[in-house]
Amino acid sequence: MAKAKGGRVAAVSRDTTETQIKVRLDLDGTGASKVSTGIGFLDHMLEQLSRHSLVDLEIEAKGDLHIDFHHTTEDTGIALGQAVSQALGDRRGIKRYGDALIPMDETLTRVALDASNRPYLIWKVAFTRPKLGEMDTELFKEWFQAFAQHAGLTLHVENLYGQNNHHIVESCYKGLARALRQAVEIDPRKTDAVPSTKGTL
Repeated sequence: MAKAKGGRVAAVSRDTTETQIKVRLDLDGTGASKVSTGIGFLDHMLEQLSRHSLVDLEIEAKGDLHIDFHHTTEDTGIALGQAVSQALGDRRGIKRYGDALIPMDETLTRVALDASNRPYLIWKVAFTRPKLGEMDTELFKEWFQAFAQHAGLTLHVENLYGQNNHHIVESCYKGLARALRQAVEIDPRKTDAVPSTKGTL
C-alpha cells in the first residue's frame, strides 16, 4: 500500500475469543484493497467500499465461522470503523458531510452521512431472501451499525426501490463509499478548521 499523501493512515487490531481482525487503511489512497474475512460476499462488499471511496484498505479476519458469520461480520465493522475514526483524528479540515444516490439496474439506494462523531444509524433496507451466498442478509444491518458506531458517523441508508437482493446490498455499500469519500475529503477552503461552530467534533 502506498504511503498516504496527507498521512491519514490507521492500523487497528481486534482480538477476542471469537475473532482476530487486522485492519490497515489510508484515507488518501487510490481504492486498492486486499480483503480476506473468510466470508466471500462480505469480501466482495468491502472491496467495493474501498474501490468507490478511494480508501486503500487491507483487512485480514479470522473468526468462528463454524458457528455462524455474525461475530466476524460485526467485528469487521467495528475494527474498520475504529480505523476510520483513528485516521480522521480531530477531523480538522474535512468536508464532514457526504451523500450519494446509487442506481444499480432496477435498484436505487440513497445514503447520507455526517462524520459528526455522534454515531447513529437509520437503516431502511428490506430483503426478500434470508441469504446471499452463505451470508445471512440480516447481518448487513449489523455491519453498518458496527461501522457507524465506531467510525463516529451519523449514517442514513435507504433503499428506495429494487428487487434483486444482491443489487440492493451492493448499492448500499457503494453509496456508503461515495458518501464517505465526500465527507472525509479535505476542504481546500478550510484545511485548518474543525467543521463545527462548536470547534470540536
